[in-house]
Amino acid sequence: MDFLYNLTVVAHMLGLAALVGGYLVAVTRSAEGLVPNVVMVWGARVQLLSGLILVGIAEGALDDIEVNQMKIGVKLLVAIAVAALTEIAAARARKGQPVAGGMVHAAGALAVVNVLVASLWK
Repeated sequence: MDFLYNLTVVAHMLGLAALVGGYLVAVTRSAEGLVPNVVMVWGARVQLLSGLILVGIAEGALDDIEVNQMKIGVKLLVAIAVAALTEIAAARARKGQPVAGGMVHAAGALAVVNVLVASLWK
């Protein structure tokens, strides 16, 4: 079970890299209009799904990991907000509707907030 947990941590980190990296690419191409790219959207999806799997494994199968429920609740709310912002902005862009740049910036900033919560909240 430890191997599966560690593999899921790797997926979670790759989702974070895709989300933040996709955000940085979107910002550098903002002259064309600030829209989330497909990498950013999939990064948000992977982050949310792998985070839920990590908590499930930690709660159910691993006795040596104690889960801070308040911290996980905050991270879940932030992850849902990031996923919602990227999905809504990407859907608007696909339909040719204007996308508020603040949605993309908020998704990128909230992704960084989630990293800070994960690493600084003990």
